[in-house]
Amino acid sequence: MSVYAIGDVQGCYDTLRRLLDRIGFDDACDQLWFVGDLVNRGPASLATLRFVRALGSSAIAVLGNHDLHLLAVARGHRQPRRSDTLQAVMRAPDRDELLDWLRHRPLIHRDATVGCVAVHAGVPHIWSIDQAEVLAREVQAVLQGNDCDELLSEMYGDRPLRWRDELSGLTRLRVIINYLTRMRLVNSDGKLELNFNDGLERIPKGYRPWFEFYRANPPSSSLLFGHWAALNGECSVPGIHALDTGCVWGNALSALRLRPLERISVTSVEMSRSKVTK
Repeated sequence: MSVYAIGDVQGCYDTLRRLLDRIGFDDACDQLWFVGDLVNRGPASLATLRFVRALGSSAIAVLGNHDLHLLAVARGHRQPRRSDTLQAVMRAPDRDELLDWLRHRPLIHRDATVGCVAVHAGVPHIWSIDQAEVLAREVQAVLQGNDCDELLSEMYGDRPLRWRDELSGLTRLRVIINYLTRMRLVNSDGKLELNFNDGLERIPKGYRPWFEFYRANPPSSSLLFGHWAALNGECSVPGIHALDTGCVWGNALSALRLRPLERISVTSVEMSRSKVTK
């Protein structure tokens, strides 16, 4: 059995299938971990959702910010953005089943056997992995329960920018979501900078990539994350692996085999086709 962690697919279904062919994925014995953002901006979010859901226990997908955005739009709590490509999901006859499956995905997946944790954006240094799991479950319980709509309607917003243990209610859940699905930069106290999406050479003063705070104190489990396409899969901190290689931006989709560690990438099929069309 092999376990592969896969970066942000974002509706690039044909590239995903090409990557799975390249690694020789066998759903009878292998497992895929998706680090969030299965959908949006790419051309085939519906096919991607259907495929990953049909894999059953052979696939584990954590929620990313685009996945949560789909849930908010579908339930009428957010207007679609101009860049969204979610219309096919909204019109699909199996829409309700797919969305219900999606909202029951975790925010963090941890496997002690392989010693790895999958999360979309990252785990801030101010939390232990154990604490991050507990906080993720707080959000999951609401998202999967009867108060889902209230959470989705109040999920958007940058504040509070810093975690405090005494936070409560929807404010508490919002900041947990922001750390786990939107974070790129923090300061030493864990304050978020949520407007930054560039490369490492343009980081504003006073902030650092969240993973840099682990350089002197490595995490207890290897961390696998996506979300930050500008890194192009590069992270120099031992035990932390960046997996978003910008497939939806015309670059590549990557998989990391967890034992032994091996990275495999394929170029974006969707972008190649769009270049031909142009």
